[in-house]
Amino acid sequence: MKKYAYVGALGLLSIITTEFGVIGVLPQIASHYRISIDQASWLLSGFALVIAFLGPLMTVLTVRMDKKKVMLLALALFVISSFISVSLPPFWLLFTLRLISALLQPVYIANALSIAVRFSPEDKHSQMMSIVFSGITIASFTTIPLATYLTNGYGLEAIFLIQGIVSSIAFMAIYIFLPCVPGDTKVFNTKELVVFRDLSFIRSALVNLFILAMWFSVYSYFADYLSKEKNMSGLMVGNMVLLFGLIGVVAMYIGGKVLSKGVVYSNVFYIMGAALIALLLYISGSESILTVLIVSMWSLFYTPVYLNATAFLQKTTKLPFELGSSLSTSLGNLGIAVGTFVGGKVIAYYGLQFLPLAMLIFALLSLVLIYFVVKFNKVN
Repeated sequence: MKKYAYVGALGLLSIITTEFGVIGVLPQIASHYRISIDQASWLLSGFALVIAFLGPLMTVLTVRMDKKKVMLLALALFVISSFISVSLPPFWLLFTLRLISALLQPVYIANALSIAVRFSPEDKHSQMMSIVFSGITIASFTTIPLATYLTNGYGLEAIFLIQGIVSSIAFMAIYIFLPCVPGDTKVFNTKELVVFRDLSFIRSALVNLFILAMWFSVYSYFADYLSKEKNMSGLMVGNMVLLFGLIGVVAMYIGGKVLSKGVVYSNVFYIMGAALIALLLYISGSESILTVLIVSMWSLFYTPVYLNATAFLQKTTKLPFELGSSLSTSLGNLGIAVGTFVGGKVIAYYGLQFLPLAMLIFALLSLVLIYFVVKFNKVN
């Protein structure tokens, strides 16, 4: 039933609003808590690290639980942490609340997909999964820019209030519309872990990680970079966040078409695009129209990253589909953390103007790794 997929998408929208919503307001967070921008960025990278290292474990630990109850528990953590954060507690507590809410994020996604697929015909499985994942794209041009606008207009409390309200709505939708679904009875097979020692997996995993690190070395500091390097006001930054999300809708459609030409072709194409964007950001000035064009191009090449990275890991390794999807999420979030960390250090030691060079270096490393994957892996 499509209804279950749309409910899953609503929950994912609330989760993404919480995870990536801080990107547009990191300067305000740094200013309020009187910390550096790279210290404030730990709200993003810490969230990603929890998913990267604890996500698969939490999925295994909750696999036998009722799927609806697990999804409700996951969103309850987001609701509670968001409303407590409205009071702007000390930074250590704000950071801790983010880490706690991240614990069940991958569990929610796994169960939302499972329910959407279980109650639909086999030939509709891909469509149901696409509907669930549409929550990510919808958040990028609705709740995330809205939170940025309201924060610029009414203060930092606004972003956490938006997160809490959206998560509450999603919680109620799941409670009312989703049926109770028993957990899985399949026992986790430890033999599947042998693949981690396979060099083909390690090469492909590094590509997955470096591609996400490439994008988030700059994207994590989107608002700060546009504000200080491109001389944009808070209102203009909000407009750029909205533009980025709107173009992302078209970008996902184009991304699917490009991916149909093959995972190697698609990933090389988008990495080359990232390298070009990095160069344009570095050499361009603060002329507004040019910046708008670069941001538009940025969104076109960035938005399909999760689709491309997941497909690459699936097609260049011998991983089972379910394990590959789970590991792709973990590796992607580890890449987000690495990119955010490296970007923060570049800002701290060299300055914001050199941030695009970190993106360029990650792009070159990704291309080198893809070369080795093509040479030594059996690409499906």
